[in-house]
Amino acid sequence: MPARRIVITVGDLTDQDVDAIVNAANNDLVLGGGVAGAIRRRGGPSIQDECTAHGPVRVGEAAITGGGQLKARHVIHAASMALGGRTTATSLQASMTATFEIARRSAFETVAVPAVGTGIAGFPLDECARIMATCLSRALHDGWEPSEVRFVLYDEAARSAFEPSFLTTFHGDLGPQKSDAS
Repeated sequence: MPARRIVITVGDLTDQDVDAIVNAANNDLVLGGGVAGAIRRRGGPSIQDECTAHGPVRVGEAAITGGGQLKARHVIHAASMALGGRTTATSLQASMTATFEIARRSAFETVAVPAVGTGIAGFPLDECARIMATCLSRALHDGWEPSEVRFVLYDEAARSAFEPSFLTTFHGDLGPQKSDAS
């Protein structure tokens, strides 16, 4: 198996050619604005149709659908907030733990993750990075063996906010960092 890579980059989450991308979701699984809206627009109606059929989940849970017309073959919906609500540290930790567990059970090799909860839901970037690094570290310790986990952020400021937590948690064990605003 290839060596594990953790990459922090700037780019378009909906353009990632991976096993799964992660959606910053609400618990009703309604693909409205922000990351979810971009996924709906780019991936087509089948993703929302699958979300609707799946039904609501609890805040802190995650659900999986197909990737529709995306390059990614699946979307893992991390429900870090209620519809119209805000993300909390507790809900982010629970939803990312559930997300990485789905990725492990599905044997996904490549996953792309946005800064869940930091847009519409208003969660601080640096705290999001710390929680995500901790959740990823736990998932890897618990036996998930992806070849690459890519954190795809919306700008350089977000990337700069993410890097310290990952460098601390993974002791500098990050793959080559790249910035491609595609």
